[in-house]
Amino acid sequence: MNKNLVSKVAQIVFALTMLVFGFFHLSNADAMKAMVPAFVPGGVLWVYVTGIALVLAALAFILNKKVKLAAYLLGVLLLMFVLTIHLPHLLDGDQNSMSMILKDTGLAAAAFFIGSKNK
Repeated sequence: MNKNLVSKVAQIVFALTMLVFGFFHLSNADAMKAMVPAFVPGGVLWVYVTGIALVLAALAFILNKKVKLAAYLLGVLLLMFVLTIHLPHLLDGDQNSMSMILKDTGLAAAAFFIGSKNK
């Protein structure tokens, strides 16, 4: 099978995952606002901004437009989640946060990989 085809299919599957996460943020903002750290002003606004960012990154991957920029920004966003949301919860004793740290770190790595392979 053509390596380029495999890469494009993987990029689309990754994009669809981000699209679903984006729609979850937009449709469940009130439930997710509790995850916004208290030191960040704006509350639920950031849930909507995050949802829009996830949807835009997914669309960039699907439409193959500005993929490198979208991938690097998405990777940074996901690492920000690890450092500002999941790690503090883990340090507060929430053992379930470890799975979120691993998920978002892995997704960030995938985003950076996609960015490194695109112009």
